[in-house]
Amino acid sequence: MIKTAPKEHGAPAFGQPDLALFKEALTDGARDFRAAPAFGLLAAGLCVLAGWALVGLTVWAGHTFWLVLGVFGFPLVAPFAALGTYEVSRLRARGETPSVGQVLSVLWEERTRQLPWLCALMMFMLLFWFFLGHMIFALFLGLKPMTNVMSSLDVFISTDGLAMLGMGSFVGGGFALLLFAICVLGLPMLLDRDVDYVTAMIRSVGMVIEHPLSMLGWAAFIAVMLLLAMVPGFVGLMLVLPWLGHASWHVYAGLRDFTPAGNEARA
Repeated sequence: MIKTAPKEHGAPAFGQPDLALFKEALTDGARDFRAAPAFGLLAAGLCVLAGWALVGLTVWAGHTFWLVLGVFGFPLVAPFAALGTYEVSRLRARGETPSVGQVLSVLWEERTRQLPWLCALMMFMLLFWFFLGHMIFALFLGLKPMTNVMSSLDVFISTDGLAMLGMGSFVGGGFALLLFAICVLGLPMLLDRDVDYVTAMIRSVGMVIEHPLSMLGWAAFIAVMLLLAMVPGFVGLMLVLPWLGHASWHVYAGLRDFTPAGNEARA
């Protein structure tokens, strides 16, 4: 098994995010994906297969409203799915040529550290979203006749259907915002530093609170790109998910390695 280098202790100091940082991160993310596409394609491929399996299962069970919950719940776990791309970008920044085996080995070593705690919290929030989403659906549309989403679109444009979509979007958006605030810097920080998951979460949320416009703008961009990528049968995720994963690492690394001079050069 490949051993990872010792990690620096404690949460890093972060600089101020700006538009130039995000543009540079997207460029660097695309470069990493082109240079080492194997792991990103593997992770994205598994997500596409999971999406198809969800469609097949819900259609077979006759409860296709679960598909709506799954589609809107995917952004909650997208950072977890892109976790390996963080490691690819981290290794490339150190001048190494990452392999799938090396990345999997590093992620396996993390099982005894702090990262699984944050991943478990993400999964709990996803399951809680499914519970609340089902409750909202039942509250507004529980007595409406429906066989599946495609043949019952008129139900969604009824008064109760629109109210359900509005409430569901509000609640789901709140979940997505909270999870984004926790994970946007928390996940890469746990992979990069020797820090407990509570500190990583607090530091990540603190950055979102300190810089709401820029950080929430980044969140909105990620959400829109993921939703658009899921439209063509989920296959758009094959490109978008690895690209955003690599870019998200570079956002973290850019904030971590912030220098006033470097920020002026980007402006």
